[in-house]
Amino acid sequence: MLRHADPKRDAGACAAIYAPYVDGRATSFEQSPPTPEDFAERIRRISASYPWLVAQRDGNVAGFAYATSHRERAAYRWTAETSVYIDAAYQGQGLGRELYGTLLDLLRRQRLHVACAGVTLPNEASVALHESLGFTPVGTYRRIGFKAGTWRDVGWWQLLLGGEAADAPQEPLGPQHLDLAT
Repeated sequence: MLRHADPKRDAGACAAIYAPYVDGRATSFEQSPPTPEDFAERIRRISASYPWLVAQRDGNVAGFAYATSHRERAAYRWTAETSVYIDAAYQGQGLGRELYGTLLDLLRRQRLHVACAGVTLPNEASVALHESLGFTPVGTYRRIGFKAGTWRDVGWWQLLLGGEAADAPQEPLGPQHLDLAT
């Protein structure tokens, strides 16, 4: 089951899923895992403008995906940056694809035009997921972050959500318009 995240209900589970991506790998450039309180605030703040989804399996939060602002300047308001994280026990079961597919549909319904994703390299599974959903590589920031004792590259992928841009796009909608049932 997929649903919109609730800060009080889901922050602890999201923090637990995310922690190994910070501590055990170079996937995230954060230096220490955020607390459940940090995650509750992130979910509240991000959900005011973009979707934050959780997937439940066997009564547990098994993964989450969200979109956020790509950049703050007004001309970027039709662009979102996307992320997905899956609990190790549920990886390889298509959950990332399910979460991302729903997230991308919601972004389209918000009238967004482009989804961007940054992937710390190497990460064959994340690259394969993004490319299977239609993201195309657009560039690499070389040696952009230092984590786990070495310099890391971040590759960037993007997906056109609405096809070719209109000369005068409609303003994006807020996430309050995005019922998962439709």
